[in-house]
Amino acid sequence: MKLHELKNTVSRPNRKRVGRGDGSGHGRTAGRGEKGAGARTGHSRRPYFEGGQIPLIRRLPKRGFNNPNHLEYVVVNLDVLENKLEAGTEVIDRALLQKLGLIGKTDQPLKILGNGDLTKKLTVVADKFSKSAREKIEAVGGTCKEAGAEKKAEA
Repeated sequence: MKLHELKNTVSRPNRKRVGRGDGSGHGRTAGRGEKGAGARTGHSRRPYFEGGQIPLIRRLPKRGFNNPNHLEYVVVNLDVLENKLEAGTEVIDRALLQKLGLIGKTDQPLKILGNGDLTKKLTVVADKFSKSAREKIEAVGGTCKEAGAEKKAEA
């Protein structure tokens, strides 16, 4: 086999060659219509332009409000700690959970939720605990430490 014998096995449509005379069907205005901005070189319409109609974003009513003080937490449930961690683990904190891939790298505070049952004695360090999570961890002899409290104690 030689280079000139190679053939493409994938069929592709021929590209539209415009401005090659009236017989081609794409002559004269080359598919750009008559006059106006669209017929000019370099013209590009802004995204979501609806031909002068009131745009969708302006037709929809403004609704709701974004609270600048809203805090969103990264949450981990007790059943996840039960399944993924051994009872001998010293301290379960953000770094360990990230290393195990249970939470991603984020600047959001960590909250432990009480979904599921816990049978292992664990020491958990988080920014916040739900009431049921705290009760379940302490019921099996574990401890809950708030990371925010440690930072306040250092200051």
